[in-house]
Amino acid sequence: MKHSPDDLELDREMLRRLQAQPEPDDDDIARQVAEDPDAAPLHPPEWWKDADLVVFRRKVPVSIRLDADVVDFFKDQGPGYQSRINAVLRTYMRARQDGDG
Repeated sequence: MKHSPDDLELDREMLRRLQAQPEPDDDDIARQVAEDPDAAPLHPPEWWKDADLVVFRRKVPVSIRLDADVVDFFKDQGPGYQSRINAVLRTYMRARQDGDG
């Protein structure tokens, strides 16, 4: 796609206008978010108190043979069946590590 010299001038004008705007403070941002019907709600800090930090681990491709009904069970729950199988295996692993199994 070719750009004309007018495009460059328009980009410079847009940049000039953006740079001329004052930096919004936290109250401005909160107001703009509250007025935006598509914005997710802002949650107060106490809303996050029971949140768990999820650390994404590196996945390793493996080939494993599972019973067809086990695979069907997880696939029938929709997309993400491999992640659900991984979660079940992780729960089992943690239980064994904690001496519960």
